[in-house]
Amino acid sequence: MKAKTINKVLNSKFQDWLKSIKKEEVKKLVEANTIITGGCIASMLLKEEVNDFDIYFTNKETVLAVARYYVDELIRLGNNKFKDSNNNVLIEVIDCDNSSHSCGIGHQTGRVKIHIKSAGIAGAQTNGDYQYFESRPPEEGEDYVESIVNEVTKLDNKKIDDTKSKEKYRPVFASANAITLSDKIQIVLRFYGEQDKIHQHYDYIHCTNYWTSADKEVVLHAKALESALSKELIYVGSKYPVCSVIRTRKFLKRGWTINAGQYLKMCFQISKLDLSNIEILEDQLIGVDAAYFGQLIDLMKERQEKDKDSKVDYGYLASIIDKIF
Repeated sequence: MKAKTINKVLNSKFQDWLKSIKKEEVKKLVEANTIITGGCIASMLLKEEVNDFDIYFTNKETVLAVARYYVDELIRLGNNKFKDSNNNVLIEVIDCDNSSHSCGIGHQTGRVKIHIKSAGIAGAQTNGDYQYFESRPPEEGEDYVESIVNEVTKLDNKKIDDTKSKEKYRPVFASANAITLSDKIQIVLRFYGEQDKIHQHYDYIHCTNYWTSADKEVVLHAKALESALSKELIYVGSKYPVCSVIRTRKFLKRGWTINAGQYLKMCFQISKLDLSNIEILEDQLIGVDAAYFGQLIDLMKERQEKDKDSKVDYGYLASIIDKIF
């Protein structure tokens, strides 16, 4: 697909999503401060179906506004599944700069996250259309999200059959790090900033092309194009190398290749991490994909609650992994 066509698709998709936002103050922030990047542009270059459009924002104000807006939507659509018997809301947006709530390693400054107040809502659903998978097995969460995002909107912006009374761009999945909407929109909460800052967290170069709502133009990099068109994974470094290794699986299934040197790059970065620290392990496994290894981390935390001095050891980790997988 040509750059001109990709730009047209991204503009159309963005405007369609923008129209669905009911609050004008949120809509204005999104209109001014959005970046679309990641695998969707590479998929279009290869004339493949887009799995989802990854949405980032250039500032914290927009991240907070969007997170709060869609949490409110989750509560509205949840048919009281997000409230306890005393009508207290069980899901909230945390601003780590203004909260005493634990926000991960070193109480990460600047971070915005979604917090579940009770594990009891993990299976909440509305007429089968919504589920919250924070504490569910990872494959269950992945399969559910895939089924939802694939049932709506093709790349050619084919009209949705609204006779089923399903709202477009409704939230269907939420985690600490991201919110997935129907119609193939994934909103990433964990990272924000200009595109160069966002791409510091990206692992493979083919994902670094981008589009901004400010310029309304797609930007294609030569090395990213070469990688995408040859379907060769080139690792450029990431803060989440463990997640990067795991991510290679999905690319290999799609016919991509990767040489041993790229794995060595990832291994070198992993060697600098203390994965025996549960917080660091959790941070690495989740990355921006909340469904990964949730059950594993829950079990590790349960063990640590019983023994405050415990760390991750290989024998225990291996036994849990073999049971889960």
